[in-house]
Amino acid sequence: MPATTRDSGVFAATRSRWHSHCWVCSAANENGLAVDFQEDGTGAVEGSFSCDEKFTGYPGLLHGGVTSALLDGAMTNCLMARGTPGLTADIRVRFLRPVLIGKPVTVRAWLDRSRGPLSILGAALQQDGEILATAVGKFLDHPDKKKEG
Repeated sequence: MPATTRDSGVFAATRSRWHSHCWVCSAANENGLAVDFQEDGTGAVEGSFSCDEKFTGYPGLLHGGVTSALLDGAMTNCLMARGTPGLTADIRVRFLRPVLIGKPVTVRAWLDRSRGPLSILGAALQQDGEILATAVGKFLDHPDKKKEG
């Protein structure tokens, strides 16, 4: 895993340009999750989510689709912290334990490796210090990025 990302100005500019209405991470999307991902200084990004009752699947549990979206969004933001908008090509989620409603979670993602237009990332979601779900994702550079030159 690379030790650092680019400066946070690149992260903010890339998110603004490519992800301004994202359902997972944009505060401008009033129907979304509004997770504010931040660089953590190690090359990873991290964000928190409140697990509000409106995201319930089974009673008292966070819907698995929301868990998956949080992990996917964290990995996408990890790429954007490097100035690279990416599209999910493949994601494998492991649900280790149920995520409880009403207790915040932390979701973290990191770059494992990158070669050409393909990047492999990892992510983990934890609640009360316990990892409840993990993901590995393959991402391709956004095709419109090439048009920008």
